[in-house]
Amino acid sequence: MSSVTRSFRAVVPQPKWRASDFVSEQAFRKWMRSQLLACQPHLAPDRPNLVVLTELNGLPLVLRGAGWAVRLGTFERAAAALVLARLGRVLPVLWRERVSPIRALQLADGDRNARLYLQTCRELAQEFGVYLCCGSTPMPRYRLRGTELRRDPGVLTNQTVIFGPQGELIGCTDKVHLTPAEEAQGVDLSPGDLSELRVFPTPVGDLGVAISLDAFRPDVMGRLEAQGCTVLLQPDANASPWTAPEGLPPNPAQVRDQPVAWLESSWQVTAHSPRIRYALNPMVVGNLLNLTFDGQSAITGPAQEAPEPRSYVLTDPRPGFLALAPWVAQGTPEALRELGRHLAAGSGHPRENAYLETVLSADLRLDTPPVPTPACTPHEEALRAWLNGQATFPQKQPRLATTMILGTVLLGLAGLTWRRRRPQASRR
Repeated sequence: MSSVTRSFRAVVPQPKWRASDFVSEQAFRKWMRSQLLACQPHLAPDRPNLVVLTELNGLPLVLRGAGWAVRLGTFERAAAALVLARLGRVLPVLWRERVSPIRALQLADGDRNARLYLQTCRELAQEFGVYLCCGSTPMPRYRLRGTELRRDPGVLTNQTVIFGPQGELIGCTDKVHLTPAEEAQGVDLSPGDLSELRVFPTPVGDLGVAISLDAFRPDVMGRLEAQGCTVLLQPDANASPWTAPEGLPPNPAQVRDQPVAWLESSWQVTAHSPRIRYALNPMVVGNLLNLTFDGQSAITGPAQEAPEPRSYVLTDPRPGFLALAPWVAQGTPEALRELGRHLAAGSGHPRENAYLETVLSADLRLDTPPVPTPACTPHEEALRAWLNGQATFPQKQPRLATTMILGTVLLGLAGLTWRRRRPQASRR
């Protein structure tokens, strides 16, 4: 097959989130749209545009309709209070699906939040005429049963959805490697299946998604590379001060600066991969209740296309960064580490939560032919049917008999022990 030139603009916002952005449908839509509005001046009028949003940008939708929970100050307290406040919806999920209270809380409103998330992102892709990687959100996996969507019991993945400029669904990808904060002691998500990772051919590249930690893992990157990925999308939400030490499985004892560790994801991929030419790594910033999110968004590519030496703070300059968000300050390593602590949630410092919002862009070019279009998963078929008006979400949630609910109350409350680990490791 002869080569086909694909020229396009890549745009990566680095937004700052707040708990108040998720307490209502209107607030969430406004926050998501504000990111596309920030990107708008960077969009190219004469070529396709690819916009990539950040990881877990739908997770706080668990707060929707519960602005009072924000005043509790921490996600642990808010989650516990929400389980109790929504016990009538949460207990049936606990009983039938044998999941933890925190996963049951998310699944109980999973259909409602999935509809809002998908509708919002699809409308933004259409309004701004872009290929949109929506970031990621905790979402059930669905299958069609007749003309109704049914979710796979107990399953809740950290999931990316990609839309085209006409609102068409291009594909979905689940995060395979979860961090401790996403596992049972945290928000309790389901790991994705490595064998389901696929590459999606588009006018803006052969898109492979590696959500956050997945971009550091050789099995994920090897699979995407083998399928012909040319543009890597790495939505990220680093729940730790950017200048704090890093240390995650499989080497938790290896402590180093987080920016040093980050060089082993997007930058390393485009520096060494014979196939993956570009990588887009948007990172969300901001203190969300008691959680701290920080980082430096980047677009990386071949050294010959980005010869200017530069890099993350606390690392040596090098070629390969087509675009890089600055951190909030420059200085000595000691000063930067101290500033990271001042920015963090609960510091009480005048600079607490003073993170940088910005937008990056770069013009990219591929001279390789698109890869074949992969087969759809049942989940994608179900979402496409709903988006095309050919299927519906369940209209009513089934209820349990009162005696069965009462019989599980103690079990549910006894299991309400969600505790967020606070290791020195970063939580990607």
